[in-house]
Amino acid sequence: MTIARRQQVDLSITPYYHCVSRCVRRSFLCGIDAVSGRSYEHRRQWLESRILKLAQIYCIDICAYAVMSNHYHLVVHINRDKALNLSEEEVIQRWSIQHSLDEIMIRYRDQNIEDPQIKESCQKQIHVWRERLYSLSWMMRELNMAIALQANKEDQCTGHFWEGRYKSQALLDEQALLAAMTYVDLNPIRANIAQTPETSDHTSIKKRINSFSLNAKTPIGLAPFRRHTNSSQHGYYLPFNFTDYLEWIDWYGRHNHHLTARGEIDIKQPPILARLSIAIPDFITTCANLEQRGRLWVGSRQTIEKTKHLIPRQRLQTVNF
Repeated sequence: MTIARRQQVDLSITPYYHCVSRCVRRSFLCGIDAVSGRSYEHRRQWLESRILKLAQIYCIDICAYAVMSNHYHLVVHINRDKALNLSEEEVIQRWSIQHSLDEIMIRYRDQNIEDPQIKESCQKQIHVWRERLYSLSWMMRELNMAIALQANKEDQCTGHFWEGRYKSQALLDEQALLAAMTYVDLNPIRANIAQTPETSDHTSIKKRINSFSLNAKTPIGLAPFRRHTNSSQHGYYLPFNFTDYLEWIDWYGRHNHHLTARGEIDIKQPPILARLSIAIPDFITTCANLEQRGRLWVGSRQTIEKTKHLIPRQRLQTVNF
């Protein structure tokens, strides 16, 4: 039975989600078509640029992304508090980057309206825009629609480009967030199209590594990592230290190919695992099979149990560890 999107994306349960969109046509989103020999590699940059641009408009933080040959992955944090704290002017400014403003809204923005009814109407519209600025469905819609239109124009055809609405998994705790980011950042390596994270084109991990090597700053459009364990940074940041995350990604990428779910574990485990109280064998399995198991909620057994009391369903399709 299909689960309503409002139950799958519920901010009262978690602000973190893993999203996937896949192409419907054989002609590929990106990559090289083995039948025709035609290259679609340039479309990877279309999608990567679009993701990072929308991240600067929407109050949705991009934790990780990977653009593959016929699909892409996003791990996001929906920042409702940021949207609610925007001024009316900031909401209008953000919305106008991708959408044209009508004459009345322009006059309201410029404070050239005296009629109270018109003012109230404009304020209601701004309230709608504010809610859309932290709507995952709206951001994914604008991301997919723009790429579909651009690809259809290039292919000189019409019709569906994506196989359907995006798929999402709710990430219920920090362990689930780490598993999803690991799965996404190492997707090209798992698919044998890259050997290392720093050579994985059109991924968040490569963009972060390149930026860190140059100036140690977070790339524009990506969520920043916490700088220090006891950091008091303002605004949102990922609940990990970047150097710890890199150490974990390197360790997992090197070891995962020969580890089984119950295999022998290197005693020099990355410290991030101890801090998150992660049971490593089950966690490795989760990182490897996050999407293949087709579950909608990901988390520890404890957070899964808590979630069951918040969702009016007898059974949940879960991945736990």
